[in-house]
Amino acid sequence: MLSAKSLFQEIIDNDESFALFCSIAAGGESQGGWENGRIAALVPQSERHLAPKIARHGADEDKHGRIFNALMRKRGLTPVPVPRDTDYTMLLEQAGIGLAHDRLRADHPLTVHDIVTYLAHSRVTEQRASEQMELLRRHFADHPDLGRAVRMISDDEDNHLAYCHEELLRLARAGHGRAIHRTLRACALAEIRIYRDVSLAVMAHMGDILGWSKGRAALLAAGVRAVYAWERFAGWRRMVTLEMPERRDALGGPAVPAPEFA
Repeated sequence: MLSAKSLFQEIIDNDESFALFCSIAAGGESQGGWENGRIAALVPQSERHLAPKIARHGADEDKHGRIFNALMRKRGLTPVPVPRDTDYTMLLEQAGIGLAHDRLRADHPLTVHDIVTYLAHSRVTEQRASEQMELLRRHFADHPDLGRAVRMISDDEDNHLAYCHEELLRLARAGHGRAIHRTLRACALAEIRIYRDVSLAVMAHMGDILGWSKGRAALLAAGVRAVYAWERFAGWRRMVTLEMPERRDALGGPAVPAPEFA
């Protein structure tokens, strides 16, 4: 039976596909860590209270990258090159979503508008990350090798999403509501398209590794396109709503260290 659990189980049971999965995940998390670190360093004076939270966000992302690399080491695997068509963060940047890397490499303070752009981009992408990790948590929270990693990363992603909601609502009250709504909508519509393209690319690479039949590959691709059709019609709206989270000040403390994987 074809299900999310059986599909992922097949991927993690094969060393080559598991290494590709972890390498893609580690690369994206490490990139997010760098981006948040630069944003924390460039926060405008009026928003300096955000710097520790943004730095905490970046530290969490760096930690997730280390966790995925540690999972590979535990199986005697090494990272593999990430195919360009599976590089979610790079493709988002190329589409103009979030803050451009050239902007982050320059030593000029960001503006409040830049912070709105950063938080809106994060609110959309953290929605995706939170949902993906919740799916893995549902099926693999008790897995002997992956369980601790899945639970920790899932909890962190929920914190990141809560933080984005809270800070965007604060900025909306400060008069940035229209800019926030406009930026969230643009980010969400671009993200669902890029997520579709990356998902199709990942499935194609996994299919080559695992020897999927043309019929199975076509069925999985149809599933990805069906999800996109739903998201393009209505699902994107879940990424642009804002509500005060139950977790308040979710990034107000120090980052939780990564667990050791013997």
